[in-house]
Amino acid sequence: MKAKSLGFIGAGRVTRIFLQAFKNHKVSFRQICMIDPVKEILEAIMKDFPNMITTTNDLQKVMQNDVVFIALHPSVIMETLDKIKPLMNPGSLLVSLAPKITMDKISMKLDGFQNIARMIPNAPSMINEGYNPVAFSKSISDTDREFLIKIFEVLGKCVPVEEHSLEAYAIITAMSPTYFWFQYRELFEIGRKLGLSDVECRTGIAETIKASVNTLFYSGMTPEEVTDLIPVKPIAEYEAEIRNIYNSKLLPLYEKIKP
Repeated sequence: MKAKSLGFIGAGRVTRIFLQAFKNHKVSFRQICMIDPVKEILEAIMKDFPNMITTTNDLQKVMQNDVVFIALHPSVIMETLDKIKPLMNPGSLLVSLAPKITMDKISMKLDGFQNIARMIPNAPSMINEGYNPVAFSKSISDTDREFLIKIFEVLGKCVPVEEHSLEAYAIITAMSPTYFWFQYRELFEIGRKLGLSDVECRTGIAETIKASVNTLFYSGMTPEEVTDLIPVKPIAEYEAEIRNIYNSKLLPLYEKIKP
């Protein structure tokens, strides 16, 4: 991949996740160039990845790269497409990392440009263990598709999917760590209060969570059978409330981000 170059429009959280994943695996490219309207964000990312990237205020320099990632919120993507339209390199690949804005909408804004992919990254990609669904335009060549998959596989699992499912993945994979992290942290603190060391808490919680997920989804048992494996359920009285929170928050959010 060293012969290829990457450009990032946006240098925020998602871009940092990519860079850290590349750094962990010692993956190098001909160059990684990025732009962001916030000067402090560019300065901070340059400080953290000084030998990996270059920053610029010139959008054309970013658009000249082999692969250009749009790492922006959906609300500003359409106006950004207007800005990059006259700067498009016909041979480049354009990858959107946001939900809501479809490849058809992107292509229409760019006067029919077709070398487009969309990927929904998630935070565990920071440690190369992400679960990242990706959809490709039908016009992308097999060679370009394989190259993008190689990049995404550095971040973790790359799962080709139909574009219409990307927003669902945004709910159940991309955002799902936030549903659980605070709970894991609370268990950690309770373990410390009960006299366990930090290492014992981390190891016990992490291993049990991984095994419990495997038991639920891969044991061949029904959900009811799995639940019945543990007779004592200290927070069972709150399950209905928790289920309601999931449905009342996540389903409307999906409606908000779907195309």
